[in-house]
Amino acid sequence: MAAFSYRALDRDGREVRGVLEAETHRLARGQLRDQQLAPIEVNPVSQRRPGGLHLGRTGISATSLNLVTRQWSTLLAAGLTIEKSLTALIEQTEDERARNVLAGVRAEVLSGHSLYVALSRYEDVFPPIYRALVNAGEKSGELSTLLIRLADYLETTQASRQKILQALLYPLIITLVAGAVSTGLVGYVVPQIVGVFKNSKQALPFLTQALIFVSDVIRVAWFWIGAAAVVCVILVRRALRVESVRFSWHARLLRLPLLGRFLRTLDSARFASTMAILVASGVPLLTALEAGKAVIGNLVLRRSVENAMELVREGRPLNRALAAEKLFPPLLVHLVASGEASGKLPEMLSRAAGLQQAELDQRAAFALTLFEPLLILVMGAIVLLIVLAILMPIIQINLLVH
Repeated sequence: MAAFSYRALDRDGREVRGVLEAETHRLARGQLRDQQLAPIEVNPVSQRRPGGLHLGRTGISATSLNLVTRQWSTLLAAGLTIEKSLTALIEQTEDERARNVLAGVRAEVLSGHSLYVALSRYEDVFPPIYRALVNAGEKSGELSTLLIRLADYLETTQASRQKILQALLYPLIITLVAGAVSTGLVGYVVPQIVGVFKNSKQALPFLTQALIFVSDVIRVAWFWIGAAAVVCVILVRRALRVESVRFSWHARLLRLPLLGRFLRTLDSARFASTMAILVASGVPLLTALEAGKAVIGNLVLRRSVENAMELVREGRPLNRALAAEKLFPPLLVHLVASGEASGKLPEMLSRAAGLQQAELDQRAAFALTLFEPLLILVMGAIVLLIVLAILMPIIQINLLVH
């Protein structure tokens, strides 16, 4: 049984969209005709099949995934089976892409696959921690409980991400507006004012000459400057697709004085939080480490987790495995050691994640508190230079007249 998304026309000629299940493409069209619908387009829903074949874009937003997870946990807790809960979710959700993904998952379940295998068909939709918790829930019979915990985790993660984006929005707007105003002044306003002094026999001050040069470059070569910037961005993005180049870049980022500490703490908090949920849910340690590795953005730290996994396979304690390359914060390593010694590893991991998240919030708030006045000072300095470049020739002329 497979899932198909369709577009069809009803009796009144209105377009109807939806998802249905059928054995073949031909039978799906037959079902539509039986419902007195004229099929326009009928396509398989599955985005990813064994072997990595992509059949279309079916990714869903983080908000939709959070909502679906919360509703799903409620339905399972109410006693509905996985099949019936998926049917209810398909009928409930208004997001077409989410509906298509859920229909594809339901079709895989009806075909006899486990829910974990069905979700694995959509790796780009369901993150590793999602699939790992579902797998643990199926094996333990506590799927609804683990989905509730997963929903809490997803909502907390999204709230933190939105908080950072909202904090960066105001400085970003100021930067864009100030940059546009400065470019407009240098490119259009300044030439009309300073051009008066070009034909004078009086030697212009160096600041004024520099401003005239910059203005001429912007007016004449603005297109080529923009094109060069676009080309540079494209080349950098392509270079970062090479794993060795991206690894070197991430290593340099970690060595930066302030940014390196921030990035290290950010990934460590994500790793500890993911590990805390998975270990507390009964997921095997190596499986939890695999999922924890996937949420780390920095390749250097990710490779450190891979090396730690090898050490754990050899029988090393987790704290020594993480401390081997001295990349993770000592706080995390010591709390993991305490958790392993006391048998409270999930609790210690959760505490480590909370402490690192608090440190991140403090550092982000401090950085933003400094960034806004510094940005204003920089923009004020630019405007001051423009004003001085305009006023200095006027002052010289007045001195000559007197």
